[in-house]
Amino acid sequence: MQEIFDQYASFIIFIHVLSAIVWVGGMIAIRLTVHPSLQTIESPEIKLGKTLEIMKRLLNMVIPMVIALIITAVILAIGEGFDGTPLYSIVIVKEVIWTLMTTIFIVIYIKRIQGEKLFKQKEFAKAKDSIKLIPNLLLPINISLGLIALYLGITLRGF
Repeated sequence: MQEIFDQYASFIIFIHVLSAIVWVGGMIAIRLTVHPSLQTIESPEIKLGKTLEIMKRLLNMVIPMVIALIITAVILAIGEGFDGTPLYSIVIVKEVIWTLMTTIFIVIYIKRIQGEKLFKQKEFAKAKDSIKLIPNLLLPINISLGLIALYLGITLRGF
């Protein structure tokens, strides 16, 4: 692992940061721009359908980012040699944050699938109810955690 890091450190860090930016930035864009814009759609069925479609696209785009983030995090944690240093606690906190975010991501993914199934069955009220926590609770939590993790990542690099 150390040899891989030594040869490709810049690329690994780039992929790690890019993955975090796409994931956190995507959530911010959805929550702060797309979600409010969707609220202007008068038809509840169209609004719900568009919401489910946009969420599906975001989540499918983010899946490879989550995987890349996890892989690069492991390589970085080993390659940077933080073990046994005072910065190691920051690495652990970041790992806990990304694990929580991944867990919330999985919950969002499952809730969206449930919402889509209900939507296709024309159970619009149940579909809406199944996804209501996503914009109001789950995305804000993940955005906050992601911003903290990004800040800690900058701290680890000594900037």
